[in-house]
Amino acid sequence: MAKRAARRARLQAVESSRVHSLVFDPAPANDRDQSYIRKVRPRSDNQRLLMQAIETNPLTVALGPAGTGKTYLAISAAVEALENGGISRILLSRPAVEAGENLGFLPGDMREKLDPYLRPLYDALNDRLGPKRLGQHLEDGTIEIAPVAFMRGRTLNNSFVLIDEAQNCTYGQLKMLLTRLGWHSTMVMTGDPDQTDLLPELSGLKSIAERLRGLDDVAVVQLTDQDVVRHPLVGRMLSVL
Repeated sequence: MAKRAARRARLQAVESSRVHSLVFDPAPANDRDQSYIRKVRPRSDNQRLLMQAIETNPLTVALGPAGTGKTYLAISAAVEALENGGISRILLSRPAVEAGENLGFLPGDMREKLDPYLRPLYDALNDRLGPKRLGQHLEDGTIEIAPVAFMRGRTLNNSFVLIDEAQNCTYGQLKMLLTRLGWHSTMVMTGDPDQTDLLPELSGLKSIAERLRGLDDVAVVQLTDQDVVRHPLVGRMLSVL
């Protein structure tokens, strides 16, 4: 009887250690997060050009249809620059424009009201950093996500600035955003001039890109439906829509 009880106790101890090793990873938290800071590799020549342009120019304008990786590659470059110590903060901005629908008044404080418009940026950052590190950076201000309306009057030094969905900004708004660029900073502006939620004559992205093209230290990179990295059907649909 005593032997069976002792054997049962030993088996329970072994099983407990197995469960412990499965549930509680003994590796440090930073080691577990390594999968979130992996290098991103381009999947097309135009994506390669975009990554090179961001690395070598203080201002890059990335134009192209949805799904070509414009925002994701820019955020990946921003996170890498932050990890390498090349910048001290990341600032992401996009216009709070509804996609053809009137959502009415949203509940909550300012951050909660803006969250639906900024969610794609949170998703990309979460994929690159992981939820814990992203939360820490948002809390201490290392990463800031703000609507375009909050950018006026600021000077952004030692920063990586991403202006996303720029096709939903007017010419005046984009001019204001471009002049926020400060010392030791990089700015990337992304958008699809053919997919604006404004009246076509109000969107300033196409005009801004044409005026900036050819300036020193400015790169304008055009992506196409051949660069789409979503479902293959997306690229084929864009070629006929």
